[in-house]
Amino acid sequence: MRIVVLDGYCLNPGDISWAPFEKLGELTVYERTSLTDEEEIAGRIAGAEVVLTNKTPLTRAVLERCPHLRYVGVLATGYNVVDIESARQRGIPVCNVPSYGTRAVAQFAIALLLELCHHVGGHDQAVHEGAWSRCPDYCFWNWPLVELAGKTMGIVGYGRIGRAVGAVAAALGMEVIATGPRPWAAGTAEAEWVTLEELLCRADVVSLHCPLTAENRGLIDRAAIEKMKQGAFLINNSRGQLIVEQDVADALNSGRLGGAGLDVAETEPLSPDSPLLTAKNCIITPHISWAPRESRQRLMAIAAENLEGFLAGRPVNVVNG
Repeated sequence: MRIVVLDGYCLNPGDISWAPFEKLGELTVYERTSLTDEEEIAGRIAGAEVVLTNKTPLTRAVLERCPHLRYVGVLATGYNVVDIESARQRGIPVCNVPSYGTRAVAQFAIALLLELCHHVGGHDQAVHEGAWSRCPDYCFWNWPLVELAGKTMGIVGYGRIGRAVGAVAAALGMEVIATGPRPWAAGTAEAEWVTLEELLCRADVVSLHCPLTAENRGLIDRAAIEKMKQGAFLINNSRGQLIVEQDVADALNSGRLGGAGLDVAETEPLSPDSPLLTAKNCIITPHISWAPRESRQRLMAIAAENLEGFLAGRPVNVVNG
């Protein structure tokens, strides 16, 4: 059986092993494949029964040109890069990896928040540049410092990652409120269930942890920001399309939002003309919440288990029925 990985560098830049897949068939790993050249994508898959992708799109046109294909493995949780309906029509299961990075992503959300509160990186740079040595006072700070205890964390999307973020926020002394598709009974979760509107009004920090859908695209726009507390923080390491970037940038520049910590963008890599790049107190990282070595090792192992399940006639984590 021939197995093709279209964009292996994203998962494995050389610090983990492809051995879990090598034992399952003849493995070909391309470090990168064009995201737009369907000729190249289809050509690399040609003759393969299994294809694994992280960001390389598998469109209907590509799938139509790959008659030998029997299985698509997504090396991520999100699977919007695959035309799953076209795959279903062809009897090709598409399997994702839903829970490999829960702790890492939650940890990164809190890291973004703590950086907004303390600007550790900026203060470190200032000390290295001699600002503390030149200061006539015992100590100094270049940004306001924020204590989180007693403040309210509002979590939009209370799944695995949202719950993990809530647990850390509670440990920091924050009140935790959350919203999701359905209410939960009081006392059955760490967070109090509230409506989105109530969450926006009450939260000192709004942290997004929901999947992208047609209904929530652009969820945090000018109207939503107007409902938020003056100077509230916004955290997003879920999907960039959940926010309207121009509206968030405008709110940061006006002081309506106190700060934003973003690990995702509407267009990735981030467009060089994005208004977020010049917005005040906006921390932007390059979509790396998921990327600790430990998380990527789990992803590799689970993705291989997905394929093993398919080969044994017991497919798991199938997203297209």
